[in-house]
Amino acid sequence: MYRSTQLLQMVEDTIASLPLEREPRGLYDPIRYVLSLGGKRIRPVLMLMAYNLYRDNVEPALMPAVGLEVFHNFTLLHDDLMDHAEVRRGKTCVHLKWDDNTAILSGDNMLALSFKYMMQCHATKMPEVMGIFSKTAIEVHEGQQYDMDFETRYDVTEAEYIEMIRLKTSVLLACALQIGATLADAPKQDADALYRFGECLGLAFQLQDDYLDVYGDPAVFGKKIGGDILCNKKTFMLINALLHASEEDRAELQQWFESKGCNPDEKIKAVTALYTKIGVDRMAKERMGTYYDEAQTYLDKVDLPEQRKQMLHDIALELMGRQK
Repeated sequence: MYRSTQLLQMVEDTIASLPLEREPRGLYDPIRYVLSLGGKRIRPVLMLMAYNLYRDNVEPALMPAVGLEVFHNFTLLHDDLMDHAEVRRGKTCVHLKWDDNTAILSGDNMLALSFKYMMQCHATKMPEVMGIFSKTAIEVHEGQQYDMDFETRYDVTEAEYIEMIRLKTSVLLACALQIGATLADAPKQDADALYRFGECLGLAFQLQDDYLDVYGDPAVFGKKIGGDILCNKKTFMLINALLHASEEDRAELQQWFESKGCNPDEKIKAVTALYTKIGVDRMAKERMGTYYDEAQTYLDKVDLPEQRKQMLHDIALELMGRQK
């Protein structure tokens, strides 16, 4: 089997070789820029890992894996524009480096390219693979709309939030594993178990992202801390803060989130202090652990020797920053 570092290098080499030196430059330069920013490439690597569970040569899954990474980066490009974000992976966001219209059009082209690359799989697998991918793309956009809707609501429940992040984040990890297994002719029950593994891991990963947006190190996190607070995003942190806060703390939270023209740094500092006082940092860590453990139960259901599944165990540990 391949090592994760080998799979990552294969993904990077394939992305670097994509035929993006095209005209008009104003359309393709931002795409090359976004794809050059790196990242964990966790989604394409997961697809190749799932494929490698059943097939030794992962080359047939490389272009679909890259297609999924292009799609993921398209969503980030548009998310940054909608969130008015300034930094992605330590670099200036496309809508600021160029402009809003360029971000929209280049993102649209990335979406089209992702479908083109995903279709570069064996013809007999294409209908099933494209069905999974199309369903996932629709779900991701549904999740993004929920995320936008929640910005103007203060009655968002934890269940609604979990469903939103499942759609916006988790299904893409799950899709990567399911498509990889499908391309490799894995038994359906294995492909379904891998999907659920990715889904639960994605929930844990997104909750960790919520946590790090408040408590992370900007140099490690790759973007400014407190973005969710400034955008009034109804994250797991805010929902549970409002649910568990005293009447006095809840009023102060609502005052900060309803205030106009306040100092951003002061708002981040004050809301973070309230989160810590209420204990939502601990709640988030506990829920991360619950989803992580559930993910492991689904991986255990995959009918393969434990040694063959070890790489997936390892990458889950790495994603959540855990020690063996």
